Formats: sequence, C-alpha cells, structure tokens
Amino acid sequence: MPLKIIQRKTVNHPDLMSDDHIQQASRAMKAMSHPLRLKILCVLGDQEVSVQDIVDQVGTTQSNISQHLALMREKGVLRTRKDANRVYYRVGDVRTLEVIAMLRDVFCAFSR
Repeated sequence: MPLKIIQRKTVNHPDLMSDDHIQQASRAMKAMSHPLRLKILCVLGDQEVSVQDIVDQVGTTQSNISQHLALMREKGVLRTRKDANRVYYRVGDVRTLEVIAMLRDVFCAFSR
C-alpha cells in the first residue's frame, strides 16, 4: 500500500517559533503522549462529554480516567463545565483537534 503524504499549508507568522509557542506546544504534546489520554481525546473529538460517558467508552476506572483528565486540564488541553453533580470535558483548542485528525490520518490510514 503506498504511503499517504499529508501536506499542510504553512503560513509565515513573525512569532510562529516564539519560545512561548514552543513551550505551549511541548506541554500539550507531553500531555497527549499516553495511549489512554489519546483514547480519551478520540472519544471527546469535537464534543463535550461527561466523565461517566468517557469512563464507559474508554473502559477503565473512573479514578484512572479522572487522573488523566486532570493532567490534560492542567496542561491546557481540556476545558471543563460543571452541571449539578456532573463534570463535562471538551478539547480546549481547535488545534488539538487538528493534531488528532492528523494522527488518525497517518496511523489509521492502513486499516482503511
């Protein structure tokens, strides 16, 4: 099967490689670099999902999920909303959704 090459349009911004942007990207990539956290991000996609629904779809304990969610929230990858006794999570930045989509294209393309 031939390799699929993904090309992205680059935009030249004077501050594209600023230290702040590099640090932010590094923190986000570290926060996402665990198989369970990647699975959580795939479950979330562009939706807002309750912790219990994440637990049900990912298939591990609520305690384990909560630890991973807290880490990603702390690093700015996720945002939360509380409604009564439920906490809902969503991806906090559209760029993270783009990274997930790219990962799916790159690593899941061979199964199509």
